[in-house]
Amino acid sequence: MPECQNCDSFVTDAYARVFTPTGQGEPRVCPNCEDKIRDGADVREARSTRRT
Repeated sequence: MPECQNCDSFVTDAYARVFTPTGQGEPRVCPNCEDKIRDGADVREARSTRRT
């Protein structure tokens, strides 16, 4: 099962297929990550906390 490289949370195969860069096996950041977010092709520190 795929896991987030940042927080080690489980992600679905569908999420990994869409958000994992070509050549990598697991996504770099997931919706559970409060400290990082995707920014285009990069990952950056979150500017504010997410409200879920």
